[in-house]
Amino acid sequence: MPHVLVTRPAPEAARWAAELTALGIAAEPLALIDIVPEPLQGALAEARARLHEWHAAMFVSGNAVSGFCQENSALAPVHQALEAIKTRAWSPGPGTTAALGQAGWPAARIDAPAHDAPQFDSESLWARVAPQARTGTRVLIVRGASSDGVAAGRDWLVAQLTAAGALVDQVAAYRRLAPTLSAAQRARARAAASDGTLWLFSSSEAITNLRQCLPDVDWRAARALVTHPRIGDAARAAGFGAVQGTRPTLAAVVASIESMR
Repeated sequence: MPHVLVTRPAPEAARWAAELTALGIAAEPLALIDIVPEPLQGALAEARARLHEWHAAMFVSGNAVSGFCQENSALAPVHQALEAIKTRAWSPGPGTTAALGQAGWPAARIDAPAHDAPQFDSESLWARVAPQARTGTRVLIVRGASSDGVAAGRDWLVAQLTAAGALVDQVAAYRRLAPTLSAAQRARARAAASDGTLWLFSSSEAITNLRQCLPDVDWRAARALVTHPRIGDAARAAGFGAVQGTRPTLAAVVASIESMR
């Protein structure tokens, strides 16, 4: 089986690499996105305090949950308020759902795609929550921002909600930054462009950051395993010679890797 490089943000990359290694797959983390929580002040603090005003809060990722629900001595912990409000949480996938559970969000008020959904994304989530969206429904999108604080990510769900007559607010709970790779990490990445390593990508942004870090590398001999078709498109555009898709669950990723024996 190929050696795997896990490119998720550092904590997730380390966890995935450890889980893959425990299952007999040689894996190591190479985080290609840095996650920095937003300070719990300003718009973010206001959104926390007014959470009860929204019918639903859609969290784009587990990092959005962590950034929004971070503890702060100046504010009551979010989990203390969750029992007293009716706001629903919308999750695009299992990782975000798990983070919501850890934050104390009641499971009965979490909406997410079915466990066997072909993809875990906004489209699959919309298939579940569309009946909740009607004229006047208020939805808060909790998402990430780029280094300059501008909201980052797709606006597909916002467009669907707006077309349905819902009122949408957005708040950034964290920033997504390009990593600063060490000399050793850069050397490892260069080697992985042609030594048979399998790059595991769960974000198109990770591919963009990789190209920015190593603009002179030829990726035609590199292999990628991607967790969404859009990420596959980004990998091919970057020049990866072999790109294979998989569902974004550990079991599916393991099965895909094992098929490459």
